[in-house]
Amino acid sequence: MSGKRSLGRRFGWLWAAYGVSVFGTRLAFDAFPLIAVLVLHAGPTEVAALAAAGLAVGAVAAVPLGPWVEFRRKRPVMVAMDLIRFAALLSVPAGYALGRLSLSQLLVVSVVVAAADITFSAASGAFLKGLVRPEDLLLANGRFEATTWTATVLGPPVGGAAIGLFGPVTTLVADAVSYLLSALGIRAIGGGEPRPERTAAPTGFRASALLEGWRYILASPALRPLFFNTALYNGLLMATSPLLAVLMLGPLGFAPWQYGLAFAVPCLGGLAGSRLARPLAARFGLHRVLLVSGTLRACWPIGLAFVRPGTAGLVLVMVVELGVITSCGVFNPVYSTYRLDRTPTDRVVRTLSAWSVTGKLSTASLTALWGLLAGFVGSRTAIAVAGLLLLATPLLLPRREQAHRDEAEPVRTL
Repeated sequence: MSGKRSLGRRFGWLWAAYGVSVFGTRLAFDAFPLIAVLVLHAGPTEVAALAAAGLAVGAVAAVPLGPWVEFRRKRPVMVAMDLIRFAALLSVPAGYALGRLSLSQLLVVSVVVAAADITFSAASGAFLKGLVRPEDLLLANGRFEATTWTATVLGPPVGGAAIGLFGPVTTLVADAVSYLLSALGIRAIGGGEPRPERTAAPTGFRASALLEGWRYILASPALRPLFFNTALYNGLLMATSPLLAVLMLGPLGFAPWQYGLAFAVPCLGGLAGSRLARPLAARFGLHRVLLVSGTLRACWPIGLAFVRPGTAGLVLVMVVELGVITSCGVFNPVYSTYRLDRTPTDRVVRTLSAWSVTGKLSTASLTALWGLLAGFVGSRTAIAVAGLLLLATPLLLPRREQAHRDEAEPVRTL
């Protein structure tokens, strides 16, 4: 089994750091919308605006960090981003304890966390590419994906129960501590990390350098369609999240633990999908697996528009999420490997930063738009519209395998 193959002690520390931070994040699943609804009594438009503004401003703040990180050692950057997220998240329970918590504070914290998330993800992608052999990238990404879904199975129901027992900000304390533990794990990786070498003479800060990641993506026949597909798919899917939270926790009367359970149990499908990704890619090839799993993941979300109160509604959400998450469990590690494999080493941070910034901005824009839409037509109808549009997103997947042969760094044999 591929799961028994060792990728070395240093990868083990990176994997452990990732595991503890992702568990903390999943424990605090939808914490900001929950706090906004349960503590600050915000409505769907306010919750959507909070989610959108935090992502958008955080993404814009992260833009200049990509070129800055590209030619620096990645581990110190990763540790710094973990510590920034630790401090920012810890300010929320502090504000709550003092009776001073507000939507404005939640917005500021979400901006800081969003910018740090983008920077950390880009730096860690570059670090991973230098840490493992090219032929082991899919195996490493599969382990990260399996860890994500395992944490998502356990985190939301435990977090929902913790909120019920100890209050609405409990899970943010745990999430903050998880980033501190992640920073310690990354420091424990050890070993040398050479300073990246520039392929051209430094030119100082220029606005054009900020666009390098986008230029590379848009010039790539393999990455360009995938870039647009993931931005639109993730944006539409995430735009419905605050609306579904308001619908389920409000008019439909679900308890926080039921809301968490509805999204936790289906994550077993993500765990299964992540285990299948590598053998499927080895048998059918990256392109075919990317196309099929990317199509399947778009077929399910329309079902969320039909959720009803009670057990039947809870089961419906779980079935829909199982379909989405199983498909994503296969798609995500294949897509992450495909993207890293086709990006030159000296452009990884800028490319991943541009990708993340675009994803967060599209998610923010669509979340805000869907919040306004829900204000006019209701949350259920807005969720249905997003589901219908998601059915069209497979048209943006790379359709021809020939495009994969045009890249500077071709796909390695799995």
